[in-house]
Amino acid sequence: MPVAAVFAATCLSAAFATILMGAFARYPIALAPGMGLNAYFTYSVVKGMGVPWETALGAVFLSGAAFLILTLVGIRQWIIAAIPPALYAAVSAGIGLFIAFIGLRNAGIVKADPATMVTLGNLRDPNTALAAFGILTIATLRAWNLKAAILIGILATTLVGALVGLVHWQPQSFGWSDLSGTMLHLDIRGAAGLGLLEIVFVFLFVDMFDNIGTLMAVTKKAGLLDKDNKIPRVNRILFTDATATIGGSLLGTTTVVSYIESSAGVAAGGRSGLTSIVTGLLFVVTLFAAPLMGAIPAAATAPALVVVGGLMMSAIAEIDWEDACVAVPAFLTLVTIPLTFSIANGLACGIISYVLIHLARARGREVPWAAYLLAGLLIIRFIYIGGRT
Repeated sequence: MPVAAVFAATCLSAAFATILMGAFARYPIALAPGMGLNAYFTYSVVKGMGVPWETALGAVFLSGAAFLILTLVGIRQWIIAAIPPALYAAVSAGIGLFIAFIGLRNAGIVKADPATMVTLGNLRDPNTALAAFGILTIATLRAWNLKAAILIGILATTLVGALVGLVHWQPQSFGWSDLSGTMLHLDIRGAAGLGLLEIVFVFLFVDMFDNIGTLMAVTKKAGLLDKDNKIPRVNRILFTDATATIGGSLLGTTTVVSYIESSAGVAAGGRSGLTSIVTGLLFVVTLFAAPLMGAIPAAATAPALVVVGGLMMSAIAEIDWEDACVAVPAFLTLVTIPLTFSIANGLACGIISYVLIHLARARGREVPWAAYLLAGLLIIRFIYIGGRT
């Protein structure tokens, strides 16, 4: 796919979706094409199955349309209501670990290892050392209760990186005309074939549960849940989400999701839709300021993820660790999110184990009937598609 076109589609789809979230749903949640589904789109569907990217975009469109229908008839809201409240804190903390792990990996502080899967990175590497400096800088600024600690830390780390020659600027421009390479190039008819229904289902399922997990975590961290531990105006959030995926596929990008880095905005004090509107407008600016944005190294942004991930771990205190019927599902949710690199997998493991353990302990009446049906569907999902997502 044309790089300039995909870049423009990413910026504009994120801008449209995030502004819509702020103006319509009034939440501090930002949206953009999901990295996990980007990888699935690229390596499993296009390269692995040999599906043309135009047809793959058509599958994204169909998953978005199905998402919208499920929202309009109340299925997505029903799924959220079926999730045991005890797992809300586990999802929030699990996503915190997930964010921190991504940050540590991007910083080079942890790296892949064939014997132990992960191990300590090379701390003498200049970029890794720069990232460690960034983590300490942001943490120190937060210790002084500075509201803009994360932003100042990123800029300070970038400045230090520039002074020691670790910032490499490669000017290139992007504009509205670049969209022509992908906009409206999707092949919906080709994606509607029976052979591609599985692809549409995977896009739909992962998008649905990743988004639900993100919404649970971000709204909980922001203190936006109501007295019954439910998300107010959830219909508007879900409608925005589904519309964003449809719009993204038309522009030429993969599934648009509520992304977990929204927690950074919440950690900085964002509590209203204005946070999202400003973020969306900055996505538009990014389209024209790409050379400047590209100068910020991963060593400067990774520390923000590590610190925000740590802040989200505070939710662990809300879990009843003395009750095994709650503690074990919460723990499985907590660890499988980062270890499987999937919010959807972590949430599914938590729900299934919650139902099965309550049944085994003769406490099945404490579980909502909807949770039984949802657990059954998730078990079928694991049997059918296994670990391919």
